[in-house]
Amino acid sequence: MSSFDPTSVNLNLASKEDVLCYLAIEENQYNGHMGARISSIFVILFVSSAFTVFPVISQRMRRWKIPFSVYIFARYFGTGVIVATAFIHLLDPAYKRIGPKTCVGVSGYWGQYSWCAAIVLATVMGIFLLDLAAEIYVEHKYGLHRDEGATSAFVQHEHHLDVEPVLDAEKTVQAIDNEKRNEISGETDSTMAERSFRQQIAAFLLLEFGIIFHSVIIGLNLGVTGSEFATLYPVLVFHQSFEGLGIGARMSAIPFGHHTWLPWILCAAYGLTTPISIAIGLGVRHSYTPGSKVSLIIQGVLNAVSAGILIYTGLVELLARDFLFDPCRTKRRSRLLFMVLCTLLGTGIMALIGKWA
Repeated sequence: MSSFDPTSVNLNLASKEDVLCYLAIEENQYNGHMGARISSIFVILFVSSAFTVFPVISQRMRRWKIPFSVYIFARYFGTGVIVATAFIHLLDPAYKRIGPKTCVGVSGYWGQYSWCAAIVLATVMGIFLLDLAAEIYVEHKYGLHRDEGATSAFVQHEHHLDVEPVLDAEKTVQAIDNEKRNEISGETDSTMAERSFRQQIAAFLLLEFGIIFHSVIIGLNLGVTGSEFATLYPVLVFHQSFEGLGIGARMSAIPFGHHTWLPWILCAAYGLTTPISIAIGLGVRHSYTPGSKVSLIIQGVLNAVSAGILIYTGLVELLARDFLFDPCRTKRRSRLLFMVLCTLLGTGIMALIGKWA
């Protein structure tokens, strides 16, 4: 790069790496507006937290009497947002930073293989293996089928029964059966609830982990970006709001049971990530260069990893399980159509936001 003269380029001698890196690599673009940048910390903190917490609170606060259709909208609109985020806000930026036609993608070992696609593929398969391992673990620990659980509980119950003989044998048998059914139902129900929680929380943690990776990058960039700040700021407000709505709606569907503290920690983790990243970006505003080659590599790899996580989660855990493989899916065609339209709306709006951020 030191010998490359952009004012006099010999196309027969200049390498593709020299040309692409000259066009891609930028110096620090920070141009002031500290007051507006500081305000973005608090504005994004508020909207991210509020939109994430709202579905969780509305599901718990029955006295609010929020229509069920509002909850359905939030949940499936969020599904669309997450799917669009995977492809438009993560996969595309990853290719723009380390893809085969970029400065990084034609440099050294990066130019010898399609590493961006390989990272996404490896992440998808890694998440699949983690998901499978979690499923097997939960089945091993809580894997009694409902009939097996009932049989086990029935045997244990019989050992502790001490029934005095009475004249009306038929009523006694009926009373014992009713008592056994109630006790058996209470053991099996708690086990199934815990098993459902373990299965769903594993998938959700992967989802939030992928989104948080992305939030760190956009927060840092917002803190140091130059003339694009005026456009990026309002766009990211909507971006973080919609992502928060999707996370919160998904979280509200998880049966947390006695884990009452966990949803609030997860809400806080998402709500705080981008504001903290913006603050860090402001702290290193004169030294951090998002357009440097090292920064491009880091951003590209993190975006590719996050894309793999959200592609798997969005397509498998959200779309496939909710619409194709859910035995409890609604049979009402009007509601199913509403769910699909909400998903498409979320996908479309989030894809449109990708034009600016």
